[in-house]
Amino acid sequence: MIDELVSCNETCSVTTFQVKAENVLVRNGKLSEAGITENIAQTAAAGLGYITLRNNGPIVIGFIAAVKNLEIFAQPEVGDVIETNVTITNRVFDVTIISGSVKCGGILLAKCEMKIFLKE
Repeated sequence: MIDELVSCNETCSVTTFQVKAENVLVRNGKLSEAGITENIAQTAAAGLGYITLRNNGPIVIGFIAAVKNLEIFAQPEVGDVIETNVTITNRVFDVTIISGSVKCGGILLAKCEMKIFLKE
């Protein structure tokens, strides 16, 4: 659910994704709420995976444990390219808390917080 990891550091990841008609999470020509949420989660995973590989760490599997304060203002349409920004706000044991936002053409489409459980 991402096309490119644009930038990444220890706390922030940015990806882009072009919405395609054949995507299973596209409904009526728009990326569904579930698709937007999955894109945020995949951005978090891409960032964590990149940092883990760069540091020669073990492969980690992540699961969405909770989604909080999800707000969707608009849904991107087929052909739109969205930019997703994820920032790690806290880490407690095996749980990482992130803040995510999705924009298209600089306009905020969605935002939320997620708790992601990490299992080595």
